[in-house]
Amino acid sequence: MSTHPPGPRGLPVVGNSTQYARDPFRFLESTAAAYGDVIRFDLGPVETYMITNPRDIERVLVSDDARYRKPDFQDAAFDGLLGDGLLMSEGELWHSQRQLAQPAFAPDRIGGLTAPIWAHADAMVAGWTDGGVIDAQLAMARVTVQIIVEAMFGTTLDDAQVATIQENLEPLGQRFEPDPLRFLLPDWAPTPENREYQRSLETLEALLAEIIAERRDTVRDPSVDAAGTADALPMDLVSILLRAAERGEQSDAQLRDELMTMLLAGHDTTALTLTYTWYLLSEHPEVEAQLVEEIDATVGTGRPTLAAVREIDLLDRVLNEAMRLYPPVYIMFREPVTDVRLGGYRIPRGAAVLLPQWVVHRSARWYDAPDRFDPERWRRERRAERPRFAFFPFGGGPRHCIGKHLSLVEAKLIITRVLQEYRLSYTGDGPFALRGSLTMHPDRPLPMRVERRSG
Repeated sequence: MSTHPPGPRGLPVVGNSTQYARDPFRFLESTAAAYGDVIRFDLGPVETYMITNPRDIERVLVSDDARYRKPDFQDAAFDGLLGDGLLMSEGELWHSQRQLAQPAFAPDRIGGLTAPIWAHADAMVAGWTDGGVIDAQLAMARVTVQIIVEAMFGTTLDDAQVATIQENLEPLGQRFEPDPLRFLLPDWAPTPENREYQRSLETLEALLAEIIAERRDTVRDPSVDAAGTADALPMDLVSILLRAAERGEQSDAQLRDELMTMLLAGHDTTALTLTYTWYLLSEHPEVEAQLVEEIDATVGTGRPTLAAVREIDLLDRVLNEAMRLYPPVYIMFREPVTDVRLGGYRIPRGAAVLLPQWVVHRSARWYDAPDRFDPERWRRERRAERPRFAFFPFGGGPRHCIGKHLSLVEAKLIITRVLQEYRLSYTGDGPFALRGSLTMHPDRPLPMRVERRSG
């Protein structure tokens, strides 16, 4: 038996990056179907091993996690944007920053954010008109930006600041779309794309600097904490980090990196989950009708408690199925710090290990009719039949997404508030395609008609 994993042949220098850039989703699916659990290919100069068996994925993320790190090859692309924030930092720095940030994401604190989350969702719905058309992705991004800033930064944004963020996120995202030519060009090359990326980055950095300056004198004022903390000190993330800075434990650069990471990662995945959920519910009105019925029976028309929302069992199943079919984080990378064996093959130290949610979540090995929207597959008895890491939208192990609980609470409250009053119907011209960036986005706006519920 060969000791080298199989995989598609690539071209000199660029490897398989041209095929990947043309359609990353089709490339990942087709190579997994052709070559099995461990596949080797080259993304430009990067020797890449794609792992598709949940057993091996669990080893990488959980049982053998100490043998892996975030990959060096991402540093050039990500360093200027996220720096040493929680998403990209390693070792003791990551551990200390994770421990420092944890109280901002504690379950009790997230429970205290129900009222402000609901208020933002309510304000969004109040701005809609019966029969009007919204861009679902834009609307969900706007409300989740407002929520993350109030919940984690201890401040609010005006409409102009929200618009500034949204206008500048697109060039940042485009910078990370797969492009084989980018492997051949240095990051400092004065291309139009690089110049636009740099302008957008500087604009967002200036906005974050304003927030930090505004908050420096309020880090001991509990009234700034949207969770209504009972503690003597506010426990939003910015307050925690600025108090650490007073103790000499945070540099200005680290503050910037953590806030940029939270701004981007803290709203984007939730907004995309909501966007895809609205599309799927629109395409399956029978599921939407059942969900509306459960919301009416469980929470009625007023602002519910978090406990009441959690009783809407179908809501959990719908969200899981949306994240299965359309995982906002569609691939993850790790780098072994020593030679490892996965699926019977040796993987050398320093290679890229690719863990593809997109492939695993849609595999017929783990899901009946995997392309079908079926929330019932998330009932406990059916879920128990699958390996644990056949579904990993938030990663796993010590580095699982710190904001998972907040993201799910946000999504449930926003969906509940919208469906109390409206139904959303997709009005686009046929199915949409997907584009890969930092996260998985629709390739076009998703127009939705908002129709007020009768009765």
